[in-house]
Amino acid sequence: MKLDIIHSQILELLQKNARISNTAIAKQVGISSPSVAERISRLEDSEIIEGYYTKVSHIGMGYDFRALITVHAFMGRLQPFLHKVKMFDEVINCYRVTGNENIVMEVVLNNKLHLEIFIDKLITYGEIKTQIILSYVVSNNPISKK
Repeated sequence: MKLDIIHSQILELLQKNARISNTAIAKQVGISSPSVAERISRLEDSEIIEGYYTKVSHIGMGYDFRALITVHAFMGRLQPFLHKVKMFDEVINCYRVTGNENIVMEVVLNNKLHLEIFIDKLITYGEIKTQIILSYVVSNNPISKK
C-alpha cells in the first residue's frame, strides 16, 4: 500500500491516541469522517495498523519497577528458553536480537526479592544481565514514514 501525507497524519494521530474519533481525525487532516474510516480500514487490511492497545501503569498494577534483562543463551538452551519465556508473567516484551546476547526482555517486578527469584529461574538458560529502568526518555514515539 502506498502511503500519502493524509495516511501518515492519520497514523500519527492514532499512535498518539488510539481512541481518537474519526470525526476528530477528519477535522485535523481535512477530509470527511467516512473517508477517515475507509483509510483506517485499508491501513488495517494491509497490516500497517497491527492492533490497538491500552497502556497500563506498572506501578498502578502493583509492580515497583521495570527492568531490562538480557540472556546470552548456553549452547542448546536457546530453543527451550524461547518456549519457556512465554510462560513468565513478569515478561511484558521479549525480543530475539543480534549481538552478544540472544534475548532482551522487558519485565515488571514487585521488588528486589522478586527480581532475585526471577533471575534464578533464568540462569539455567544462559548468562543473565539486568538493568533497572529508572525512567523513560522516549516512550511509544509515533513511527512515521520518512
